[in-house]
Amino acid sequence: MANKLLIKIGLWLYNLIWSILLPFLRLNRRLAEGFDQRTLRYSPQPADLWIQAASAGEAYLARELLEALHPFKPVRIHMTTNTRQGLEILEGAVGGIDTHKNIVSVSAAYFPFDHPTIMKNAVKSIQPRTMVLLESEMWPGLLAALKKYNCKTLIINGRITARSLSRYLWWSSLWRSIKPHKILAISEDDARRFSVLFGNAHVAVMSNIKFDRFDHDYYTSEGKNPLEKIIPPATPFLVLGSIRQEEESQIEKIITNIYQKNPEPIIGLFPRHIHRVKYWQDIFNRTKRPFVLRSRINQNIADGTVILWNTFGELSQAYALSTAAFVGGSLAPLGGQNFLEPLSCGVLPVIGPSWENFAWVGTEIVKEGLIRVAADWMEVADALLSDLNDPKDRETVSEAAFKYIRDRQGGAVRAAQIIAETLNNP
Repeated sequence: MANKLLIKIGLWLYNLIWSILLPFLRLNRRLAEGFDQRTLRYSPQPADLWIQAASAGEAYLARELLEALHPFKPVRIHMTTNTRQGLEILEGAVGGIDTHKNIVSVSAAYFPFDHPTIMKNAVKSIQPRTMVLLESEMWPGLLAALKKYNCKTLIINGRITARSLSRYLWWSSLWRSIKPHKILAISEDDARRFSVLFGNAHVAVMSNIKFDRFDHDYYTSEGKNPLEKIIPPATPFLVLGSIRQEEESQIEKIITNIYQKNPEPIIGLFPRHIHRVKYWQDIFNRTKRPFVLRSRINQNIADGTVILWNTFGELSQAYALSTAAFVGGSLAPLGGQNFLEPLSCGVLPVIGPSWENFAWVGTEIVKEGLIRVAADWMEVADALLSDLNDPKDRETVSEAAFKYIRDRQGGAVRAAQIIAETLNNP
């Protein structure tokens, strides 16, 4: 009884804090966009299924779920997100949905603020029979309102870090009182952490839906690669992709080390943020390193030249022609960038020790030799030199990569089946 009273008081205080903060949130440029939707100044239309996708990454997962969903009965779907990019992705999914598979309507909007009063009104207005939270979207105001109105809640593609778990455990009784009905976690470790918080009765493991987004045909397209006009086919080509500011000094050492031992390769340097191009121009001018801006190239490049990429949209095409590749954001503690992209293009990527952002791929990918994790810049340089001197067969690498991915696909179909079953069994 005392615990229930504490939870009630806690939610009341949470509601009060939101009430105080709301007027100031309008001053935030990002939150001001869609503010009327976030504060529920309009009445959302009723929907049988409500899917919450926090931002762009989760919105892509929502799109995969929509494509895989085949409900037993006609349903209306409402999707929400916190960001503009997420909303654009969801709106694109709305436009592409096949409404002939028992899906009556699909709408997209900004996610309401988790002010308990606003959330209670949102759930009351939408009247969802099933709520899907993608990855790690757990809000106390929302979960309390869903429980009040007897809506079944599913966490799909669930993930929870040890750090997040420790925060939730500060008030575990609150979270257990509003716990979801079912959690599908993306790994055994995530499932174990969810079980610590909620108990293991309704926690299971699923394949990460992110694997479903990889299309073999996209990466093995036989179309003409426009970069073939500037990269001589017989010259080794090294791509340093998605380089972050925090690792620039180490990348400079890698470039110097490689050219000391092998002066022939062309190096394609792709800063993650375009404003860092000026930094690299200054470095190469000071060290007298031959380089050229990508935007100024109109013919084949000489051996031993660094191409400094100051244009967008060509990293995948560069990986497709590369002899060796390093993926940045990994030499500094930044979590890493997408190493599956060069791998899918048939190149075994080298990365630094930080790749937490892609831990969902699984450590098996390292054990199978599909990526190389180097401890520091010297190991990165040695691995890249080895690849430049002894290139791996691109087709063999590509097939091994897609076998790894194919073996882990199917998460969207399984999750969609569970959603359909939940909708069919209120």
